[in-house]
Amino acid sequence: MSIIEWLIHGTFAVPGGELRVPEVVGNLFGLASAVLGMRRVVWAWPVGLVGNVLLFTVFATGELSGAVTEPLWGQAGRQVFFAAVSIYGWWRWSQLRRQGGSADGRAITPRWATGRERLLLVGLGVVGYAVAYAVLTRIGSWGPTTEAWILAGSMLATYGMARGWVEFWLVWILVDVVGVTTLVQAGYYPTAAMYLVYGGFVILGFVVWLKASRAAAVPKPDEPTVETVA
Repeated sequence: MSIIEWLIHGTFAVPGGELRVPEVVGNLFGLASAVLGMRRVVWAWPVGLVGNVLLFTVFATGELSGAVTEPLWGQAGRQVFFAAVSIYGWWRWSQLRRQGGSADGRAITPRWATGRERLLLVGLGVVGYAVAYAVLTRIGSWGPTTEAWILAGSMLATYGMARGWVEFWLVWILVDVVGVTTLVQAGYYPTAAMYLVYGGFVILGFVVWLKASRAAAVPKPDEPTVETVA
């Protein structure tokens, strides 16, 4: 078996069953991407892209470690969107990095979204959920109610990360809460376990980005404050 075949169709023997190689390895790439994203490193995007491809093969083919043997199209579609936004995020962070990046040497400077941007996120979330639910119900996906939120919420969070908005971590928390419950019910235990690990990194990532956004908002000694300019 070649390395490519092993990555797509290989299995790990475990007590009481087996685990799919792409499900395990894909989630490890996803975890590495989350860590790099927390540190605002450009490599977060291509690393995550590899994980997206591997996990897409898992969710779209129905070759799963769990009891569900039909595709989870919401999860599969989520990987497609991740891949598309990863390309955008890779390009955006690379551009910002070439322009000098943030003051602390990272690729991007975290900030809170503006009021208008938050309204846009809420609107996109509502529309995204409605569209995802309709499509997933139509194609017969397993658990369309929760899958629709996982898909729509993931879209918002990934786009928010590409834009450098601190809020994206909060959206991820809501996605993880629903995701763990759904994946356990479906029998995707490796992915559910990784969601729990993600949850810890999401909380840590939120704290790290919050501190970075506050540090970036403090005027440097040689920079005029808003009151001085006025």
